[in-house]
Amino acid sequence: MKKKILAMAMAVVMVMSMTGCGKSASSADSDLSYIKNKGSLIVGITDFAPMDYKDDNGNWIGFDADMASKVAESLGVKVEFVEIDWDNKILELENKSIDVVWNGMTLTSEVTSAMECTKPYLNNAQVVVVPAADAASYSDKDSVSGLSFAVESGSAGEQAAIDNGFEYTSLTSQADAVMEVDAGTSGACIIDLLMAGAMVGEGTSYADLTHTVELTTEEYGIGCRKGSDLASYINDQLAAFYKDGSMIDIAKTYGVQDALIAQ
Repeated sequence: MKKKILAMAMAVVMVMSMTGCGKSASSADSDLSYIKNKGSLIVGITDFAPMDYKDDNGNWIGFDADMASKVAESLGVKVEFVEIDWDNKILELENKSIDVVWNGMTLTSEVTSAMECTKPYLNNAQVVVVPAADAASYSDKDSVSGLSFAVESGSAGEQAAIDNGFEYTSLTSQADAVMEVDAGTSGACIIDLLMAGAMVGEGTSYADLTHTVELTTEEYGIGCRKGSDLASYINDQLAAFYKDGSMIDIAKTYGVQDALIAQ
């Protein structure tokens, strides 16, 4: 009898122990808890105006940068911006070098299958950028098909080049792709419409360039680790910021208000 009671007692202890372990694992699996405990939200970005770029003092600003800062503030942690190789964004998330990819990221099937993504928050398109003097010659996909393109490696622009059978060179960033066209090394580049609006044309650093053909339409989302509870938290915060008007005000600061998706 004593042995039977002892065995039952040990079984109860084991169950309680396993339950306790289960709770610990659940807590450990929470990205929100992980981020709060370490005191920082590490945001993976590239130099991509008007989403993420540096001001004259070397501080990261832009629509995405400002929104990420607000979310970090709501979590009670500091925000850290880390420039990443865009082609390695999924790996950077998985090895916890970063906590979130927040950089005008197109919600492609590859992205949504590999990351826990937020709801879309901005509309965008992939557009062809060419010298303004030649723009009249390029009005549709057929007219640009013979050009040599520069694209960012792993980007929606690269995918657009592949889908259309264009000849292209992959570079580290969209900014580098624009520089290639400006230097005459490439006949055109494919970049995000929102970036094109900020980087090329009258009043910009590349006044002699312009964007012409729109190759795709798409939506931006924010990427977290697969299964992360951070994505849901960001959704809730963006909805609150949209409702109180602060998200719209920040969008107006960077000229992306017309692309904003209601949250």
